[in-house]
Amino acid sequence: MAGIRVTQVDWQRLRNSAAHHTQEYPCPELVVRRGQKFTFTLELNKSLEFAETLIFTVETGPQASEALHTKAVLQTSELEVDDGWTAVKEAQTENTMTVSLASPPDAVIGRYQLSARVSSRRKQSDRKLGKFVLLFNPWCPEDAVFLASEEERQEYVLSDSGIIFRGVEKHIRAQGWNFGQFEEDILNICLSILDRSPSHQDDPATDVSRRHDPIYITRAVSAMVNSNDDRGVVQGQWQGKYGGGTSPLQWRGSVAILHKWFKGRFKPVRYGQCWVFAGVMCTVLRCLGIATRIVSNFNSAHDTDRNLSVDKYVDSFGRTLEDLTEDSMWNFHVWNESWFARQDLGPSYNGWQVLDATPQEESEGVFRCGPASVTAIREGDLHLAHDGPFVFAEVNADYITWLWTEDGSRERVYSDTKKIGRRISTKAVGSDSRVDITSLYKYPEGSRKERQVYSKAMKKLFSLEASGRRARVRRARGRGLRRDNLLEPAAKPSITGKFKVLEPPVLGHDLRLALCLANLTSRTQRVQVNLSGATILYTRRPVAEILHTSHAVKLGPEEEKKIPVEISHSQYKEDLTEDKKILLAAMCLVTKGEKLLVEKDITLEDFITIKVLGPATVGVAVAVEVMVVNPILERVDDCMLMVEGSGLLQGQLSINVPSLEPQEKASVQFSITPSKSGPRQLQVDLISPRFPDIKGFVIIHVATAK
Repeated sequence: MAGIRVTQVDWQRLRNSAAHHTQEYPCPELVVRRGQKFTFTLELNKSLEFAETLIFTVETGPQASEALHTKAVLQTSELEVDDGWTAVKEAQTENTMTVSLASPPDAVIGRYQLSARVSSRRKQSDRKLGKFVLLFNPWCPEDAVFLASEEERQEYVLSDSGIIFRGVEKHIRAQGWNFGQFEEDILNICLSILDRSPSHQDDPATDVSRRHDPIYITRAVSAMVNSNDDRGVVQGQWQGKYGGGTSPLQWRGSVAILHKWFKGRFKPVRYGQCWVFAGVMCTVLRCLGIATRIVSNFNSAHDTDRNLSVDKYVDSFGRTLEDLTEDSMWNFHVWNESWFARQDLGPSYNGWQVLDATPQEESEGVFRCGPASVTAIREGDLHLAHDGPFVFAEVNADYITWLWTEDGSRERVYSDTKKIGRRISTKAVGSDSRVDITSLYKYPEGSRKERQVYSKAMKKLFSLEASGRRARVRRARGRGLRRDNLLEPAAKPSITGKFKVLEPPVLGHDLRLALCLANLTSRTQRVQVNLSGATILYTRRPVAEILHTSHAVKLGPEEEKKIPVEISHSQYKEDLTEDKKILLAAMCLVTKGEKLLVEKDITLEDFITIKVLGPATVGVAVAVEVMVVNPILERVDDCMLMVEGSGLLQGQLSINVPSLEPQEKASVQFSITPSKSGPRQLQVDLISPRFPDIKGFVIIHVATAK
């Protein structure tokens, strides 16, 4: 008698994907979430005999085993069981059986093989029924990644576009980013990222068995998104030279990067900077089912020597001495936060966790950072895993300026222009607004609680150093932790200074500012003002000097004076980077030996507007009008618009722009045909070899076709 066999499987894709919030994935396999049942129907070549049932096997990864929780063998039952994998018979006719399969809420995530055999035929080999992909489940209260708010789940798991905040503390700019986690092949690529990690290459079976844990997964992804140790996805470059690759500012999203890495046989994609690493990591973690958002920290410290101070060395013109300055303070730094429980630390530290894929310092021998509990950072609990000291310094370090003299001595200089960790920002849930989340990272600046936490953090750092542990940050040239930042601050000078912008700083135009000096005393004072200016990267690394001048200023009692500062377009145009940033510095040397450093970071503004001409509906073409302007005082003939948007067009669209006379405005129209409904982000960049890219985006609300 011929054996019973399965002739067909109906995966009930529509029903299951709707129940599991996975209908956006375009994969050939069924995609479901752990801790929740899914249903399928089997067609048999003949009916099962009485007392016969089906035995299912689910397995993932190489050398799958029940001991490693990468394999489960389960007999079909009539009732659900609370523990482990279960298979429940929902309905049975003569030749069909409908089964609900449920995974535990801590199941290993990844691609599974499902097989079946008849219980009475022990010698019969399992018949492979097909594959499915199991993801984390933020909708499941028992899952470590559970997030209670449906609005937040829509934003941090299902939204395929977002906003990255860049610029400087006093002039924050929004940049669109296409996460595209539901685009073709992206889920497969995200799973490949896990398989390409050194841990998987060394011991695949153990690595897969640990993929139930969001701490393990996020730490692995943090390492793999950069290419420093492991031929990961993106290669960083902060020198301002991008030959042989793509400038970080030219990326509009993660999809092109991930496709390029995968199709190029895992060759790192050139080039990225912090927002690129954060954008790609957000795509990967949302794709795998972990609620993730992008966070920008303005005036972000990179404290290499782990002393909770950023020590900047300058010359008598306020110019940074690169050879001496190991620490740095970036205009902004972008990282990720993911939401999950910290079962290793306890419930007090559940919630948002900092993850940073930008390769700045090694963590346990690998360039990665996190997860570090945001609560632990706020409370100064720097001894807790992972990488608390580094993240704490990014938002709390003291900023100390040293004047380095030719004889090799140094002197602290008063400078109140910079405070570390300002206006920590993320996109609002359900809108394009910026939300300030600084209070999640630290108590109000100068408050008693903030000083208590700082003192506690210093003690933790000293104890970590004393015990020989290297929490994350290496010793810089053997110096280790110093108490320089506990010394008395530089004396407050008897004058004040501030740069004032007289006209908005616009790309292609001359810059007009004034240095405003005020004498705080009732006596006349003479001040030597040494002015310098440089084009800079967003890391505040100088590229080229564009201003160098001195003024002798006499200030009468309580007098205020303005020193005009002008920088023409011709002075900065050749050396301006795509960051469009200029740093001005004024070292003010007062008669009695007092010194004041005044600094001003400037981001040049640009112009682009995007307008959708009519309602947007799935499957119906709609016109888009883009207004651009030539920002420079020369005719340009080689401008293009680069257009991208998940659910709005396939891949990228490039459109030639007619020749533009100096500072001429022009309108360019094109059409798009949306393929997905809901809020969709359209990005449009104006690019030319003659000036830095001008970036814009608009949110389009797409209606379902009637």
